[in-house]
Amino acid sequence: MEQKSSADRIRHSLQFRNGAFQNVNLTPLKPENVTYFKMFLESLQRPANVKPPVPLPAIKTDLKQLNTKEPTLVWFGHSSYFIEIEGFRILVDPVLSGSAAPFSFMVKAFPGSDIYKPQDIPEIDLLIITHNHYDHLDKRTLCQLTSRVKRVYTGLGVAKDLRGIFAPDLITELDWWEGEQVTDKVHLTATPARHFSGRGFKRGGSLWVSFVLKLYGYNLFLGGDSGYDAHFKEIGEKFGPFDLVILENGQYNDYWPFIHMVPEETVKAATDLKAKMLLPVHWGKFTLSTHPWNESPDRVTRAAEAINLPVTTPKIGEPVVIGHHWPNEKWWNQI
Repeated sequence: MEQKSSADRIRHSLQFRNGAFQNVNLTPLKPENVTYFKMFLESLQRPANVKPPVPLPAIKTDLKQLNTKEPTLVWFGHSSYFIEIEGFRILVDPVLSGSAAPFSFMVKAFPGSDIYKPQDIPEIDLLIITHNHYDHLDKRTLCQLTSRVKRVYTGLGVAKDLRGIFAPDLITELDWWEGEQVTDKVHLTATPARHFSGRGFKRGGSLWVSFVLKLYGYNLFLGGDSGYDAHFKEIGEKFGPFDLVILENGQYNDYWPFIHMVPEETVKAATDLKAKMLLPVHWGKFTLSTHPWNESPDRVTRAAEAINLPVTTPKIGEPVVIGHHWPNEKWWNQI
């Protein structure tokens, strides 16, 4: 989509107000009684258990040889994953450079969590980018995938962060509730999230989105990043039930309660979405908060078990076959 057309769509978007994209409900980045200086001091005093003490176990699945008849998902840690069915390949928020920050020495991947590199990724029919934060849009990775990506879908305004990486005619920007038939068996709809965007000091220049993915008769929800709010119930009522919902579950903090969910909220969001199965992501690779690295999977599985919600918890690289094979070992407790 051409830049002028994108700029015009941004100006007319219902989500764009007062010079920036906005959430449905008021979403401060922090509580009023917390200063940014206090948040900075806490980031310097993280306990040792924010990182695993040993390399994480991982499975190196050959992504070029899957060839499955059911949707098969391979998680790369944090919010990056690969989906394939009948040779159609989807890649979501790939961060495979070993870092989730503007400089490679910052926010390093945990040992063992970074076994997948860009060269392991086969040709991609559909690349999905949920928003432009460094732990979701990694230019170092994307530059190595340029020649292998056929189409890119993202939120309104994100194309400017992809300039020089993908040809403009390969990129489709979607506003909330906009959808497109990608192929006769694949339909994608951009849906709301409660978050923010920005790769520097300016925030809100592009839209943050979740996606409803209808794939060969299956119904998936790709959550991106989001705090809890009423939009999950609205999406569930419009598009649910879902065979699988993929929701953030990690990097939460009392200092930013509106833009990320605690694990119990992740379970509530899954029930709002009418999920048949929950895959918790946004953990297991990077430290962006101060909670223990393995706290979020413990809390989310306990909360899900209390209401009999099925949860799949694969190791990094371990295939999940939707509707057929749901790994649920609590492997983080063995470390």
